[in-house]
Amino acid sequence: MAIETKYVVVRKGEEKMTFASKKEAEAYDKMLDMAEAFSDWLLTSGMPLDEPQAEKLGLYLAEHKDDVQHILRTSKLPEAIGAQAPADESDSMETDDNADAGTKKIRAVKAA
Repeated sequence: MAIETKYVVVRKGEEKMTFASKKEAEAYDKMLDMAEAFSDWLLTSGMPLDEPQAEKLGLYLAEHKDDVQHILRTSKLPEAIGAQAPADESDSMETDDNADAGTKKIRAVKAA
């Protein structure tokens, strides 16, 4: 007979996920805390979002926090994201090739 220790993340009385290590469970719990904070923040933004939309966006932002931090630091998409093709690329293949030709990148400069 084997004995296993499992760590269960519970939110509002509901089991969310089970983990084999305490470290993984704590990381997931922290991510859920972050998602909740994002959701609350989005709901107070004044944008027309309902609660389920805000929760989905909050969870997405929390799950991709490294990408969000990279964008905030650099104002650019991370390499892995920028290299991915858009889902509906086949519809606008010709316009995408010429879209960047007439646009200029704007860079923030500190005023003296």
